[in-house]
Amino acid sequence: MVSEYLKQNTAEYHDAAEKLFNSEKIFNKTFTLEDYKKIISTNYLMLLHSENRIFDSLSDKFSEKLQLSNRKKLHLIEKDLESLALKNQSASHELEFSNENEALGAMYVIEGSTLGGNVIAKQLSKTEGFDNVTFNFFGCYQENTGSMWKNFKEVLDTEVAEESYDEVLSGAKKLYTFLLNVN
Repeated sequence: MVSEYLKQNTAEYHDAAEKLFNSEKIFNKTFTLEDYKKIISTNYLMLLHSENRIFDSLSDKFSEKLQLSNRKKLHLIEKDLESLALKNQSASHELEFSNENEALGAMYVIEGSTLGGNVIAKQLSKTEGFDNVTFNFFGCYQENTGSMWKNFKEVLDTEVAEESYDEVLSGAKKLYTFLLNVN
């Protein structure tokens, strides 16, 4: 199953992202509003540079099976930027995906961020100093987070052939590398 293959082969990137964003501070309640602004700004740049390219690379088959219209997040994170008084930016360099499989790998990173983001939103909403913070991006699927992730993994696992696993992994690594080096 490609979802397990991705999880195993991107673990070091995932761990590096958690370290970059000081994730451990979220759970010990020392995460600050400045830490949150950093995580939102970085995720915004990731979405700005990748979301349209990913969606444009996917065939109609995936558009339907993944309910792509319900998975757009750039407009949501832009609301978070506005509420945090952060500036929108323009795309500064190209992030390209060679094919549909790479786009699916990149989408794996984004969808995974919403799974973790739901936990972040719940935790921070109980943390002092986050009373007025809106969690548009991290709370994008609300109570449907688990089912949206499950749907994404099921579609990946049924539609991606084993000989394409490395291409999917390549897309995930491209987006993780971008995310880790954007600042």
